[in-house]
Amino acid sequence: MSLRLSTVILPYRRWSEGGRSAWMRAEELGFHTAYSYDHLSWRSFRDGPWFGAIPTLTAAAAVTDRLRLGTLVTSPNFRHPVTLAKELISLDDISGGRVTLGIGAGGTGFDATALGQEPWSPRERADRFAEFVPLLDRLLTEDAVSHEGRFYSAHEARNIPGCVQRPRLPFAVAATGPRGLELAARYGQAWVTTGDPKLYETGTPEQSVEALRGQVGKLSEACAAAGRDVADLHKILLTGFTPDRSRPLDSLDAFVDFAGRHQELGFTEIVIHWPIPDSDFAADHKVFEQIAMETTAQLG
Repeated sequence: MSLRLSTVILPYRRWSEGGRSAWMRAEELGFHTAYSYDHLSWRSFRDGPWFGAIPTLTAAAAVTDRLRLGTLVTSPNFRHPVTLAKELISLDDISGGRVTLGIGAGGTGFDATALGQEPWSPRERADRFAEFVPLLDRLLTEDAVSHEGRFYSAHEARNIPGCVQRPRLPFAVAATGPRGLELAARYGQAWVTTGDPKLYETGTPEQSVEALRGQVGKLSEACAAAGRDVADLHKILLTGFTPDRSRPLDSLDAFVDFAGRHQELGFTEIVIHWPIPDSDFAADHKVFEQIAMETTAQLG
């Protein structure tokens, strides 16, 4: 399977001040998908401009024609399946069926308390995710849904006419633990990882590759248990969170080497951050564009 190269464009710029042009340029550069983070605020960007993912993607859909669009990732931290489904069906329609939903269990960042709640424990996040994903699947594939769950309910929720993509828009499930991998195997069209966070500070690139190899192996086991061929799932690596950090973006050769090593593990899509000056995602924009235009031809 040939390697896909995608990007993630953080929603920190006003649409009229660079936001619009970035999404249009992503299409011109030939990226497979351009994603956005679905957060209310995020890390060091918390005290600066930050815009909503769904409206941003809707605007991006209006100024592009071929580029796929998506979230990396949406979580239950501040989303409810009923309202999220309605927004996704609308976005899928506006984009002409170009939307992928990256979805994960969420974490302990700012989103976890923005609605006034106490942060959920890892077990509660996993429990909520295990209820959220199947209900969202139903909401995106059935005309009317009623559900009474422990965390989420729906009463005759209508979602007509459904998604442009059938039976629904694809899910890219972010997971490394057994329960999340089970959801990826059952409901995902793709699986997403950022690597092993324990290796970010003190690990080596070689250790990261081995950790990712182990994650792919566990995904294979989850797929086998679900009666599914792991080859059916696209495997997405969101870069910038492994010990390599931003070094693969130093040159085309460095990135081709990085991407090739991960393609050998079975990854079918590599996602790189659109450069942001004076941040963890700073990079030479000319090199970034060269990587976008030439990598897939070199790797096949």
